[in-house]
Amino acid sequence: MGSVKIDFLGHASFRFEADGTIIYFDAWLDDNPACGLKVADVKKADIVIATHGHIDHVGDSFQITKQTGATFVGNYEMCLVAETAAGIKLDEQSMTLNPGGTGRVKNVQITLVPAHHSLSMMHGDVPAGHYFRPDSAVTGVVMAFDNGITIYDTADTALFSDMQLIGQMYGPQIAIMPVGGKYGMDIRAGIRAASFIRPDIVIPCHYDTFPNQRADIAKMQMLAEEMCPNTKIVKVIPGQSLTYHASHYAVG
Repeated sequence: MGSVKIDFLGHASFRFEADGTIIYFDAWLDDNPACGLKVADVKKADIVIATHGHIDHVGDSFQITKQTGATFVGNYEMCLVAETAAGIKLDEQSMTLNPGGTGRVKNVQITLVPAHHSLSMMHGDVPAGHYFRPDSAVTGVVMAFDNGITIYDTADTALFSDMQLIGQMYGPQIAIMPVGGKYGMDIRAGIRAASFIRPDIVIPCHYDTFPNQRADIAKMQMLAEEMCPNTKIVKVIPGQSLTYHASHYAVG
């Protein structure tokens, strides 16, 4: 029976493991107040995914890619920055995609899908008088593992109706979404997103790291019972893991 282990590292950073493949997702570790894992602790990674250029998402992705030899996955412009800033060779150690694009690394098919959020590339310091550079696109990510389990991480986003189409297209059993408000969805929007996507479980993230982004997950769980009763809101705190096992059946 297929399974995926999901480690919530803190804020919006995750580690996924399925059938021996390890993925670091929006890996902001060293300066993340919610994360106990540090970059120096990361010994193995096969894939590193960054959804956009804000520092709490691109974070330590380039360094983890370099020290583990993983494949870096991001939008085209993000991969260009990874090459020029960190020496991660374009299309050799990286896989460039844009919204709508799909590629495969090892046992997972990765698709970038739209998200609605502000754009900037915040890797490194910005000199006085300069501005943040656009980073092409903020994207959600669908990860379809060969064992039949699919995860949709919406990344930082507002609620948008095409989440329903993404749910229909890819059928994720697991959705991960921000619910802290201010810079993305709050719990009310997150519940509506869950009703569009219709996964088995939703893992909320991007809340309670900072005082201006709080979320009442117990209230979100209560609302889900009314608006999307077939979806469970699962609270995973930083440092905890969740293992999802695919349902299965046999004939004869």
